[in-house]
Amino acid sequence: MSEVRIAAEPRTTFGKGAARKIRRADKVPAVLYGHGIDPKHLTLPGHEVLLALRTPNVLIHLKGDGVDELALPKGVQRDPIKGFVEHVDLLLVKRGEKVTVEIPVTTVGEVNSEGLLDLQLTAVPVEAEATHIPTGVEVDVEGLEVGASVTAGDLKLPKGATLATDTETVVVQVIAKPTEAVEEGEGGGETAEGEPAEAAAEGESAEAAAE
Repeated sequence: MSEVRIAAEPRTTFGKGAARKIRRADKVPAVLYGHGIDPKHLTLPGHEVLLALRTPNVLIHLKGDGVDELALPKGVQRDPIKGFVEHVDLLLVKRGEKVTVEIPVTTVGEVNSEGLLDLQLTAVPVEAEATHIPTGVEVDVEGLEVGASVTAGDLKLPKGATLATDTETVVVQVIAKPTEAVEEGEGGGETAEGEPAEAAAEGESAEAAAE
């Protein structure tokens, strides 16, 4: 995994008003924490952050006044309408250390024509070296029959990554395609002779009254 270098400025003003002022300048408030350090409040360039976060588990090299650290994004707040980044929580990491992250799952191939693919997990947790986090894992589903499944233990993880969840956890499964069930008697039903059920019932009532 390549590193993305982003300029970082120490942040000394806090509160909603200060945060809005930072965002109006096309910048993003951020907090760096981990390894027992006091949280560092930073300001990052908005466009660079937005581009970097397009890569899952991107390794960010923060460089600036009093800052020279590696970090992974652990919490991202976005504007619910416009989608721009409002705030980022960053986890401090060191070269050589192991971290637990979730990597995306993608499927390859087509299941049997009688089945539908049901993706149970869109990402799986793995442990990997902080500077060598895999970008994702592929699951080959070519020709899988209805009822077949692939568990986390079946995944072929990239070199250096180990599974950080139960091996029996279902990642994908193949289910039967739904069929149209036509219920007998729908729409009022008929008698054995083909007479509408309502008419037959009315006839029986009339006979009973005559008796």
